[in-house]
Amino acid sequence: MEDWFRRRRRRSVWDEFFSAFEEIDAMFEDMMRDFERFMREGGPRSYVYGFSVTMGPDGKPVIREFGNIKPSPRGPIVREEVEPLVDVFDEGDVVKVCAELPGVSKEDIKVRATDDNKLIISVETPQRKYYKELELPARVNPERAKATYKNGVLEVVLEKVEKKGKSITVE
Repeated sequence: MEDWFRRRRRRSVWDEFFSAFEEIDAMFEDMMRDFERFMREGGPRSYVYGFSVTMGPDGKPVIREFGNIKPSPRGPIVREEVEPLVDVFDEGDVVKVCAELPGVSKEDIKVRATDDNKLIISVETPQRKYYKELELPARVNPERAKATYKNGVLEVVLEKVEKKGKSITVE
């Protein structure tokens, strides 16, 4: 008789309320199982993800992601290298690039500018790995580039190939 009574009983608000907790509990157990598998396979790694929002020259927001977590069709991929937060400024005759590279010495930083408007920043030490490849807003002369590193911030100043002309007033 009790089985018949349970089958005929209507679901109450409390049943739905507690079923949500049961779903959360099941999700948590799945996450813990995945975490335990991850710890067995590769151990702890550093996870970095962030984004920066700035206004572009056209007045529209520009969103840039940084870190070592990248989206993919099969879910997030954790890379060994961290993509640093980088800002690019077009300042008249030069392009200035500022990159946050905390925890490394300047001897470990490799910066390469190419003729096809790309700048590659990389660091590989046992403790930290950074990698960023970016397209520059103008053609630059890699031979005339200057870089400084202070307090975890790399600043690269690249001279443009096609400089803006200076207007001359006729007297």
